[in-house]
Amino acid sequence: MQRALFISDLHLTSERPASNEAFFAFLEREAPGATGLYILGDLFEFWVGDDDLADPLNAIVAGFLGNTAKAGTPVYVMHGNRDFLLAQAFCNAAGAVLLADPTEVDLFGTRTLLMHGDTLCTDDQPYQDWRKLCRSEAWQKPFLAEPLQARREEMLTLRRQSERDKQAKSSTIMDVNEDAVRQALRDHGCQRLIHGHTHRPGHHVVDVDGKRCERWVLPDWYGRGGYLEVTPAGVKFVTLPSA
Repeated sequence: MQRALFISDLHLTSERPASNEAFFAFLEREAPGATGLYILGDLFEFWVGDDDLADPLNAIVAGFLGNTAKAGTPVYVMHGNRDFLLAQAFCNAAGAVLLADPTEVDLFGTRTLLMHGDTLCTDDQPYQDWRKLCRSEAWQKPFLAEPLQARREEMLTLRRQSERDKQAKSSTIMDVNEDAVRQALRDHGCQRLIHGHTHRPGHHVVDVDGKRCERWVLPDWYGRGGYLEVTPAGVKFVTLPSA
């Protein structure tokens, strides 16, 4: 059966071994035979540069993905807000193709827009300002020139600061802006949008200039985790089996 699989927000880290094992099991059980595995951002809790590939967990994840690709399932990776420094060396090790955000694909006859989802959270201007800065060469070049351990410590500090900042923000501000969603669908002429980032899995019907469109939000993997399966017959969420 033709089936494309979509996941995001796994936030893999050595601190959550159960999520790591769930991901490896998913690759071994569900990915074989898929027409594509799309990872729409935040595969890792953080990524400080491709020279960190020697880290045991990073190497194992790349190896599992590489085996998936070698077995015949194309692997696609998109930057998230946590792992925006993933680059070609990781993709080479993982047998993956790095996708732009956004990317348009044809899924069995339906034009579909793929995004991580953070650019849709336009009400959170401080985050959008930070996103623009950390994607710039002016920020990345000096950061990547720092020693590896210094980068790890700095990224952990940034993560702690981000968590503190979230406590002061309303849930509405941190969710997508519906006008931004409609504009993205309009600009790309797509009927369907698939994204992650918000950790609010769900299916939403969106009216774009009188046209019925839909938005699918992927689940995070802090709990059971799960994925979206798209086939010629339709779209459905699949929750991972309990350990």
